[in-house]
Amino acid sequence: MHNKKINPLLKINESTGFSNLADVHGNRFLNRDGTYNLRREGRRFWDRFSVYHALLSLPSYKFGLFILVAYFSINLIYTALYLLIGIDQLQGIAATTPWGIFKEAFFFSTETFTTVGYGRVNPVGDGANMVAALEAMSGFLSFAIATGLIYGRFTKPRAHLAFSDYAVVGPYDEKAALMFRFVGCKDEHSLSDVTVQVNIAMLAEKNGKQVYQYYELKLERNKIENLPMNWTVVHPIDDESPLQGFTEEDLKAADVELYVMIRGFSDVYSSYVLQRTSYTFDEIKFGRKFVPMYREEGMETVLEMHKLSKTKEAPVMVLDEK
Repeated sequence: MHNKKINPLLKINESTGFSNLADVHGNRFLNRDGTYNLRREGRRFWDRFSVYHALLSLPSYKFGLFILVAYFSINLIYTALYLLIGIDQLQGIAATTPWGIFKEAFFFSTETFTTVGYGRVNPVGDGANMVAALEAMSGFLSFAIATGLIYGRFTKPRAHLAFSDYAVVGPYDEKAALMFRFVGCKDEHSLSDVTVQVNIAMLAEKNGKQVYQYYELKLERNKIENLPMNWTVVHPIDDESPLQGFTEEDLKAADVELYVMIRGFSDVYSSYVLQRTSYTFDEIKFGRKFVPMYREEGMETVLEMHKLSKTKEAPVMVLDEK
């Protein structure tokens, strides 16, 4: 594999926490949603899995589906116990068919589990009363757990940032620059004291072997006081850039990946929040630049969120060779 030679005088970042082994070529180190592209093996499942934190981190639709599945599953288990004990221990059953009896037992279970207790069907035997008592207890404990999870999900600090789908390489200050942009996507949520750090991973030859090397990219600006609008992050491609002299094909050959980390103080959570993302070589577009994503309307500035990833053609020559 041939790679463009990188300036050996550039300082390598040894503190990224990622491996320099080349056998992961073509795989992401970091997913677009900020999670690590990593799977752990070799230890018991429960030693490396946290139910609580997993439920806090699930996407909303998956969390809602989990709650529904758990609710119906628990009630089906209790329904089976009532039928196993004997339907004669439930007074007030009006149905005569097996399906009708099952439905009445199931809905009695849901009424007991939620402590609603409408009253037409009630337990009369010791076995059914014992199961109903256990179900009522498990019901209010389950709702306490679900309430805690819902509260934890609502109050979990988040940066609420949206990133452009692509990074671009385009003209900048009579040279060229690598750029991407992001924006706060909540009206009520604002960040201050915002900093950005961008690292790049790329294959390079070392002692006759292909290894990954990491560089912290020098940015035009790495800190702003407030983020009311979008921020286009700019890395000028000059003598201090590991990308100097690179073409689009060189980015692919070097398996380039950008790691982006944003930190800022949230007025809503009264704490610092963090969000990560990454761009691989096929998510970096040459000869493009971002179009403005705001307009003035009367005395008001309108931020056009749908233009976050919109670009236009801006030809750029092969970046200056060293």
